[in-house]
Amino acid sequence: MAAEEARIEQTDEGVVAASPGWYVLNLAECRWMRSEEGGEWSAFEAGSGLEQYAIGVHVLQPGQPNGMYHSETVQEDFLVLSGECILVVEEQERRLKAWDFFHCAPGTHHILVGAGDGPCAILMVGVRAEGNKLHYPVSEVAARHGASSPVDTDVSSEAYRDWLREYTPVRATWPL
Repeated sequence: MAAEEARIEQTDEGVVAASPGWYVLNLAECRWMRSEEGGEWSAFEAGSGLEQYAIGVHVLQPGQPNGMYHSETVQEDFLVLSGECILVVEEQERRLKAWDFFHCAPGTHHILVGAGDGPCAILMVGVRAEGNKLHYPVSEVAARHGASSPVDTDVSSEAYRDWLREYTPVRATWPL
């Protein structure tokens, strides 16, 4: 039995896969989402997303974190495609540049923050697993980058209570 091709829809912000199945999309043509605090990221699908893993490109401006310092009970991987960023991992700072790869084993506290003179594009891949749990500790190192939860918590709304958490669909600004 052959797999079906997904239905592709054009939105004002770009194209999205609108049904299950295989598809090919160009990042410059697909819909992206933007947050004042957390940068821009590709949004390939109109619905809840890929079933077995999450993948996308996240673009951060200098000083912009991609979220709050946290750990997950599943693995994630990050590949810097262009630019520079600071990885805060287990209360340490590591400077990353294009083609640096960060494997994040389950339970590793981490966050990425844009650095350098311009945007940083990062390919992010993670497992979608039932029962995945996140933990947001208070972190002195992450706080220097505006990326620490104000309280130690497992509840994302508490960790992000100081962020607007407004996500605007937009057209791609990178790599154009």
